[in-house]
Amino acid sequence: MIHPYDDLPLHQSSAPLLHPTSDSVGLYDRYFFNGFDRNGEVFFAVALGVYPNRQVMDASFSVVIDGVQHNCRSSRRCSSDRTVTTVGSIDVQVVEPMLRHRIVIDDHHGISADLTMQVVSLVIEEPTFVRRFEGRVIMDYTRITQFVEWSGWIDFDGTRIALDDLGVVEGCRDRSWGIRGGSRGLPGPAVPPQFFWTWAPTLFDDMCTHLAVNEDAEGRSWHKSSAVTKRFAVGSHTIDDVTNAAGVDRPESMSTDLSWQRGTRWAQSMTATIETAMGEHLVVNYEPVQRFQMSGLGYLHPEWGHGDWRGEFDETRDSIVLAEVNPLDPTMVHVQQLCRVTVGDRLGWGVLEQLVLGPHAPSELTGVLDGAR
Repeated sequence: MIHPYDDLPLHQSSAPLLHPTSDSVGLYDRYFFNGFDRNGEVFFAVALGVYPNRQVMDASFSVVIDGVQHNCRSSRRCSSDRTVTTVGSIDVQVVEPMLRHRIVIDDHHGISADLTMQVVSLVIEEPTFVRRFEGRVIMDYTRITQFVEWSGWIDFDGTRIALDDLGVVEGCRDRSWGIRGGSRGLPGPAVPPQFFWTWAPTLFDDMCTHLAVNEDAEGRSWHKSSAVTKRFAVGSHTIDDVTNAAGVDRPESMSTDLSWQRGTRWAQSMTATIETAMGEHLVVNYEPVQRFQMSGLGYLHPEWGHGDWRGEFDETRDSIVLAEVNPLDPTMVHVQQLCRVTVGDRLGWGVLEQLVLGPHAPSELTGVLDGAR
């Protein structure tokens, strides 16, 4: 299977670029974006995923306004040409790699948008995520993260929101690829789930901080990373600039201290302590002010899970009233919380993502879905 891109010097093996590197059902390639204003009035997110061995490409868009999360999702058969990143009404355009992307939603059951993100940070390459269970590969993937500012508009049911009217609308974007959920759907005895995950990309006026933590049931980290980098003005850097890893400070150490909302698996607050490689001691305090349910984008969704086959083409729209969500509903434990963040006298805004299933001794969680005490 040859693609025009095979004419470029990009190959890492003898295989053509469109040949999957693994036969795992968990093989994927995904875009993710989020954006928010500094008053917490609007929060939106976008995802597009490719699952070559499932022959599926799906995409989703969600926006939180006035306590309601409006979600639209699309799914189609993944053609051999995976450079076409349009799924029905949802189009993700890479205008300038690593610098500028455009998201267009073309009247998806009453939701439309035209959004452009431009980066304000270098590329942060997170260490590869590798996890096995009894020899089976569960995860083996790479993710990059960048911080961004947004322009454009969102329209839902005839109400238009111009992002320029909200002041600075910022957020982050990530790209990840590899194997995730590699044992999904395979035969064998059922194993109770255990997964502890926090991810916290954060923007200040002069810098950006980032951290990611996976822990086992005893609280031992099997993946842990952090980074600090400068924030720059939109349009001030080239692709060679933003991919220069020398500008990313890889801290000597990082630790997190989470407190939980009683009866939930959602954070009440978090403090991260970062010792940078340059000798700076940062105490980063997170205070959630808004909640976003990741199921709106398909994460843990019972019918629209990532890579689920829904035929040649399908679309749906629904909504979530955030105040009515059961926090221990297994489809609703995965959240991103918009946070007011402080480091000394610095004030910033960031996202604290959490997915906590199964026991976690430091949090005094013992069951699959018991709430914090």
